[in-house]
Amino acid sequence: MSRSSVSVAMATYNGARHVREQLDSILAQLAPGDEVVVVDDASSDDTVAVVNAIGDPRVRVHPRDHNLGYVRTFEEAVGLTTGDVVMLSDQDDLWVEGRVDALLAALDRTDVVASGVVLLPDDAPLPSPFRRRPWRLDPATSTHRRRNGARMLAGLMPYYGCAMAVRRSALPIVLPLPPWLTESHDLWIATVGNVTGQMTHVAAPTVRRRIHEANASSSRPRGVRAALVSRVLQVRMWREARRRARVLRRAA
Repeated sequence: MSRSSVSVAMATYNGARHVREQLDSILAQLAPGDEVVVVDDASSDDTVAVVNAIGDPRVRVHPRDHNLGYVRTFEEAVGLTTGDVVMLSDQDDLWVEGRVDALLAALDRTDVVASGVVLLPDDAPLPSPFRRRPWRLDPATSTHRRRNGARMLAGLMPYYGCAMAVRRSALPIVLPLPPWLTESHDLWIATVGNVTGQMTHVAAPTVRRRIHEANASSSRPRGVRAALVSRVLQVRMWREARRRARVLRRAA
């Protein structure tokens, strides 16, 4: 039995310093028929040149001439993929050896998978933003849809886009991203997985995450106002995911 084809969706912006190392870690795990779709969000450095210099036919680069932000960049990258499975990737992390096999195995059970994360350079566990203890996903709670949703609202679920993958069968709900979504595309995908009962948690880390000031997301606590805005956004995500799921059920 042949394995599912894999597409990697990557958004880049001024990532020339680390993107080559990240792509090397990705390409080492991909099959000849897989692909990496890179959408560059109008970088002012030589990110596009660095990616093109890799010279691997599996890598396709789509540079923009104006900046739209990371959410719309990921949306475009996912929309340009063609594989059976879409794996999201940041520009500056490293993939753990065996990531592709681990996520594909999990996707035999559901349409969305989220895995654990460790931190560069020493593979330290991701710390919880509140108690600073190791922050991990529990496979036993994969099917706890409402509990997972409540914990997302409380900021207690370590869902990171860089550690997620989706089957193409989930894209009719995932895409297009809601037009009011200006952050947290990863939480949107996690919401879809939980609302539809198609989420699997993988405890093992599949990404070595690089923390720096330019990260789009952080494990540090947010200010009160930002946290409240995020909670309102998550409630809208949950409602929209439920609405889309109902529409698709009726159409079927």
